[in-house]
Amino acid sequence: MTACAIETTAEDDDRDDPRGDGRGGERPGGAAWPTGFTITANGAYAARLAGDGDALYVERWTLDGPEPYAVPLPLDQPEEAGTQLLPLADGRVLVARRVDGRRNTFSLLYPTGPATGELQLGAVEAPGSERLVLLPPSPDGICAYALCVGPDSSTLWLVAGGAFGPEQVAEVKGRCSGGVWLDRTGRMLALDRQLDDGPVKAVAVDLERGGEVTPLLQITEDSDDRLLLADPDSGLLLIRSDAPSPGHDRLGWGVLGSLRPVRFPECLRLDDAALTPFAVQPGQVLMPESCAVALRIDAAGGSWVGTWQPSSRRLGQLAAPAGWLAGAGLWTAEGVLRLPYATAGAPCGLADVEAPGEPEPEPECGAGPEPVAVAEEPRVCRPVPLQEAPLTDRKPAG
Repeated sequence: MTACAIETTAEDDDRDDPRGDGRGGERPGGAAWPTGFTITANGAYAARLAGDGDALYVERWTLDGPEPYAVPLPLDQPEEAGTQLLPLADGRVLVARRVDGRRNTFSLLYPTGPATGELQLGAVEAPGSERLVLLPPSPDGICAYALCVGPDSSTLWLVAGGAFGPEQVAEVKGRCSGGVWLDRTGRMLALDRQLDDGPVKAVAVDLERGGEVTPLLQITEDSDDRLLLADPDSGLLLIRSDAPSPGHDRLGWGVLGSLRPVRFPECLRLDDAALTPFAVQPGQVLMPESCAVALRIDAAGGSWVGTWQPSSRRLGQLAAPAGWLAGAGLWTAEGVLRLPYATAGAPCGLADVEAPGEPEPEPECGAGPEPVAVAEEPRVCRPVPLQEAPLTDRKPAG
């Protein structure tokens, strides 16, 4: 069991106008994780550390107006480079700071007149080799969660949105990483878990059942199977696994609850560049093959943008806008990719990019199942979710 301890300093009962623009809060719906620029689940706000050198401060972006604009949220002391940020749907920004090498403090920043308001929420201890990381923005836009990873187990903390400051909500056996929301309510969370020295497998954690854990991905018995992104509307899952080529990770896709296997398109395999998906088009209900996916492409020459659909047989490649905050962006339901950028002349910009049209098909990158190469006995990729892991009538996995 991890030894994370809690210290509470204040309730989250602030009633000021956290937006600073006279507007009330909004109810949510996905964004990239992690980058230096984090977007709320509903796409209304974002936050990043801005400034030069050691003079860093929190900067909140408003993205849902006619034009994006940034509001600086400086305090008396500059922020450390390792400070973690998470914007909420009401315009406040959660700040997580590491103090004295083991204590993690949490507070909410918001604009109040010409100054910055700060509401302290409490602290969580992560002693020894344990580390604490903020999880991606919750779909409800209100709650914020952190994961404290120990040598044998990981604890999940509700660090904002509760009644009495940070509170432990679940403990998961094994070392966990990642963090992907599987629904629009903030109930089902996927984590990548490693037990002892075994392979990494994605599991689903039910926050309304006391952190009940069920298997989610097990493409082969020995493969490392991680969940990178999920779209709750269509059920599309973006997966990284070494099942097709042991020792070499590949990008694949599946559909939550589908009986079809995970597929690993050849067009998502580049010899001289790394691909990382960061946004999925929402609103494509029951149409996972039509969802547009945005990917960050990293190579020796820099970073740019890739676009792809499961029904497509090619990876589209686009030049990123100057000053792109690499790995950040979001899709609209209409299929427009919005990429944030910051330059000296435009410190708060949002470039709208229309996805390229459907390319001509190429037989080597079909949407159909591809065989999974496994040493010794050949196996076929199992469906997602796997075996006893449908998200209904679940059996605990321990």
